[in-house]
Amino acid sequence: MRALVYHEPGEVSWQNVPDPQVSEPCDAVVRIDAVSICRADLRIMRGAVAEVDPGRILGHEAVGTVARAGPGVAGLGVGDRVVISAVTACGRCGPCLAGRRGQCLDGGWLLGRRIDGVQAEFVRVPYADTSAHLLPRRVADDTALLLSDLLPTAYEIGVLGGRVEPGASVVVVGCGAFGLAAIATAKLRSPALIVAIDKNPARLESARRLGVDLAVHPSLQCAADVVAAAGGIGADTVIKAVDVPDAFELCTRLVRPGGRIADISAHGRPAMLFPEEDRHVPPMTVAAGLVDAVSIPALLGLAAAGRFDAGAFITHRFDLDEMLKAYELASRPRETGASKVALFRSG
Repeated sequence: MRALVYHEPGEVSWQNVPDPQVSEPCDAVVRIDAVSICRADLRIMRGAVAEVDPGRILGHEAVGTVARAGPGVAGLGVGDRVVISAVTACGRCGPCLAGRRGQCLDGGWLLGRRIDGVQAEFVRVPYADTSAHLLPRRVADDTALLLSDLLPTAYEIGVLGGRVEPGASVVVVGCGAFGLAAIATAKLRSPALIVAIDKNPARLESARRLGVDLAVHPSLQCAADVVAAAGGIGADTVIKAVDVPDAFELCTRLVRPGGRIADISAHGRPAMLFPEEDRHVPPMTVAAGLVDAVSIPALLGLAAAGRFDAGAFITHRFDLDEMLKAYELASRPRETGASKVALFRSG
């Protein structure tokens, strides 16, 4: 089969590799029908994730069809369409039973990191019963892709971790794919106000299409003044969805005393920098961490009901064999306008 293989920082190749096999009773081998490029994949390609070894097949967000299943797989069969969770979970250890699948003692973020990932024609999925989810026919591949990592991360870490409640005020800093996902999933909790902040006019326009109340370009308006005018002393919840040096400091200026900051960004540098000139930062709660992906079934039900539109998130589409072209475009988002890049099996 063909797969996207990491060799060293800055060097990947789309090449022939051996087909994956069922090696444990709970494994399934899944034919990849659609896959997306995550910001974490780009960090790996740059060499920022040290535990990824040369020769690793990348990727952890995919939709596919079960090609083979081990004798221990009870809930899935050959021919079933599935969304593969970015989090591998045994379903039996203490963290899994506590709903902390991201901390699974034999799983967590494995695909594309510690074991071969999904940016390939086929992938081996460990613990398939608890790490892949059956898709109803009415959920298209592009929408299902959002359920692997993007929407669960925004919902679990951003919305639930940030304790978005009915009638609350919410600010989303950064309107790339994860920021848009935070907006879409925050709306599920019926906040009274959602403010989007980004320096990219196209991304602000995408936020407007998702129904935010205010869209702020911080170079043209003072974000803190806009939020104060709309929400009083600050926002109940601020969701940080961008990894730039001053983003967390901005969040501390936007949140109300006693409010919450939820960080769903990927960190390639120190992230929580408080304003140096402030000797006393107002009390706040900060939420961050690896997604547990326990919300996938609930979000899948909402996707089946038509609550999520993949077109709001996926900016570029390629055939699976165009993997290198897709990576080249995804690695230059400021020039290309890429937010979420997806690839699909042709034919």
